[in-house]
Amino acid sequence: MKRRILLVDDDLAVLLTLKAVLELHGFEVDTASSTAEAISRMDTAVYQMVITDLRMESEDAGMDVIRHARGKSYAPATALLTAYPPLNGRWTENPSQPLLVKPVGTRDLVRQLEALLVRHEDEKQRRANNNSAPSPSQENRRRAS
Repeated sequence: MKRRILLVDDDLAVLLTLKAVLELHGFEVDTASSTAEAISRMDTAVYQMVITDLRMESEDAGMDVIRHARGKSYAPATALLTAYPPLNGRWTENPSQPLLVKPVGTRDLVRQLEALLVRHEDEKQRRANNNSAPSPSQENRRRAS
């Protein structure tokens, strides 16, 4: 099964180049060129990962894309892609938020995305296991019966 990625960038050349590179490496890639288009796509499809440029319609439009992605029930991995890493550190509000700095080499990009997907799936599995484990009070009630 191909892993599905939503790639969001307002620079058409970057969008099409990254789409081609990722598809050559076995990813299924949908694209969006604005925050609104990205939100619409996330509301109508399921993605394993959302990669977004930080600066689009506004200085931090990409953070709106990331916040929307994190609110989805399918919980995609997320990454910011930018040529201008924020100097104020706002992208570090969540230190686990990957930041990909343009330009990024093809091998490095694919390696980073593969690692991010593995880490993200491992974390989702850990959370699922923790949520399915009985609480101490449930375990005590089960033993008492």
